[in-house]
Amino acid sequence: MRKALVIIAVSVAAAVAALAPAASARPAAGEADIVATAVAAGQFKTLASLLTKAGLVKTLQGGTWTVFAPTDAAFAKVPKATLAKLGKDPALLKKVLLYHVAKGAVAADKVVALSGKSVKTAGGLPVKIKVTGGNVFLNGSTRVTRTNVQASNGIIHVINRVLIPAS
Repeated sequence: MRKALVIIAVSVAAAVAALAPAASARPAAGEADIVATAVAAGQFKTLASLLTKAGLVKTLQGGTWTVFAPTDAAFAKVPKATLAKLGKDPALLKKVLLYHVAKGAVAADKVVALSGKSVKTAGGLPVKIKVTGGNVFLNGSTRVTRTNVQASNGIIHVINRVLIPAS
């Protein structure tokens, strides 16, 4: 459940083109898998590109997942040096991306009920959840801005920052 990564214009364009279904073939909300749902939303181009680069597209098309998805604007907040480092290290990129993913479909009401606790991510690292003033925060400063975007194999919660593991 954590966002990070390298903005390579050619990769972004290629990944989005490869992942995006034709406009006339787009399924209704909740009928597409997590990757197709994110691509169709139009605000996750960087995330889609990085998932392709890390080899995680097929993983997120199968199984049942909760994805804390950073927007393109969230990726724009990541320091360029951090993005460059992730771009040069595929294993680290994969670790960062899996930090944004939890197994199973965890709806917003269940996320709120976990306030003060941690959720284990698909990368094996925990993300701390806290509810303050009616807002859900991950690791203290990353805010969930939209919840319960339904996909055929899980749920997307939109976040305003990329989650980067401490190590």
